[in-house]
Amino acid sequence: MDTAHLHLIVNHFPIIGTLIGVGVLAYGLFINNLAVKKVGLGIFVLMAILAVPAYLTGEGAEEAVEHLAGVSDHDIHEHEELAETGIVVIGALGILALFALYAFAKKKAMAKTLTIVAFLLGLVTFGLFAKVGNLGGKIRHTELSENHSSNEQNEQQSETRHDDDDDDD
Repeated sequence: MDTAHLHLIVNHFPIIGTLIGVGVLAYGLFINNLAVKKVGLGIFVLMAILAVPAYLTGEGAEEAVEHLAGVSDHDIHEHEELAETGIVVIGALGILALFALYAFAKKKAMAKTLTIVAFLLGLVTFGLFAKVGNLGGKIRHTELSENHSSNEQNEQQSETRHDDDDDDD
C-alpha cells in the first residue's frame, strides 16, 4: 500500500469523525449527561490524532497524481493550503477537548465553558474539513469541479445546435 492509497483511506476520519463528535457532544449538552459529553470530547481527541496520518500522507498522494492527465495543480494547491489550516484547527480542537476532559476529571468550574467552546470549534472544524475534502475530491473527481459543469453545459448546447442542424435536412 502506498501513501496515496493510505491517504484515501484515512482522510475521511477527520470529516466524518468530527461530525459524529459534534453530534454526540450536542446530544450530551442537550440532555446534560456528563458521560455523553466525555464521549464527544474523546471523539474530538481521537479525530485530532487520526488527522495526522491524513495530513502526512497528503504529499505522497500529491506526487502520485500530479502528473496524471486532468489533474489541476490549482486544485492540488487549494486543497493543500486549506489542509494546512485544517491540521492546526483540529489540533487545537483536540487539545481543547483534552483540557475539557481534564477539567471534568478535576471537577473544575470551567469544564462546562470549555465543552461549549469545544462544541463550537468542532462545528468550525467540521465545516473546514468538509471543504478540504471537497477540494481533495475535485483533484480526481472532475465531475465535482465547476469547470466540469460549464463544459457539460457547453457540450449540451453544442449537441442542441447539431440537432437543430439535422432538422434542416
